[in-house]
Amino acid sequence: MTKQILVGGVPIGGGAPVSIQSMTNTPTQDAEATLEQIRALAAAGCDIVRVAVPDMEAARTIGRIKEGSPIPVVADIHFDSKLALEAIAAGADKVRINPGNIGGEDRVKAVADACRQRNIPIRVGVNGGSLEKNLLAKYGGPCPQAMVDSAFGHVRLLNRFDFDDICISLKSSSVPDTMEAYRLMSLQSDYPLHIGVTEAGTVKMGTLKSAVGIGGLLALGIGDTMRVSLSAHPVEEIYAARDILKAAGVRREGPELVSCPTCGRTRIDLIALANQVEERLKTVDKPITVAVMGCAVNGPGEAAAADCGIAGGVGEGLLFQRGQIVKKVPQDRLVDELFALIETL
Repeated sequence: MTKQILVGGVPIGGGAPVSIQSMTNTPTQDAEATLEQIRALAAAGCDIVRVAVPDMEAARTIGRIKEGSPIPVVADIHFDSKLALEAIAAGADKVRINPGNIGGEDRVKAVADACRQRNIPIRVGVNGGSLEKNLLAKYGGPCPQAMVDSAFGHVRLLNRFDFDDICISLKSSSVPDTMEAYRLMSLQSDYPLHIGVTEAGTVKMGTLKSAVGIGGLLALGIGDTMRVSLSAHPVEEIYAARDILKAAGVRREGPELVSCPTCGRTRIDLIALANQVEERLKTVDKPITVAVMGCAVNGPGEAAAADCGIAGGVGEGLLFQRGQIVKKVPQDRLVDELFALIETL
């Protein structure tokens, strides 16, 4: 089991539930626009939010954002230790840095001291696309072991200044490299791991790559907090993350839809039916499994593990609960009857 850190009031590691993170894409200097997006992320299920800190104005704005944010705020810092110190002073709940690129050891010490004094953890963020030149030379290019070596180098630097309140990420745009880097790290340390596939892509491909990479790691018991990185509105990252957690069997939160792939026996527009049910389930928060099946003969039996569901036929369908048929329903009433049943569960 990994050790635990606290980001605001959210525990990471140590057996705590896997938390969901995202990053705003508004100008951090615009506090109101950033807070509006943070509130939307929190409403969708985000546990921790990260904001970019490209300049001193953004760093100072962290205080206003923190005051209005319903979830902990992480400051994302690159190259300038002064920005980290200002963000810490402004009230950031956590700092994401690469200790190797924010200046000399005196500057790393200053950041470590400031975080220690305020009990603020640091995420050591390693990216496969920006590894140190000596590691690239040693291994002949980016690879999982080079990423792990880079992370340990940054950790040792922070440890030198008596700082160990650390979370680690080792992200690559390559799913196999990402998974192997996290696997190697999980074998060699007990630091909590922030998992994700970086630069994953658009909603379709990015979700797919993240599901394989993040979901695969979660299935192996690796990962304490996660971000799905998509070229999309950040709220889409939260929807994808929740689905991945459910698919990996890590979090049972809200409804899960199962539906059959259709075949030659299907006599209804199952695809449209499944999409309709999926859309209406967004307003349901019960931890239930709902089935939409295309065959009235086999549907209830095949979906016996579901809490409830519908199975289509010609002109009518079946409403069933835990494998037992409740009643026959006209086809145009199937969805309404299903959700009437869901209300009783």
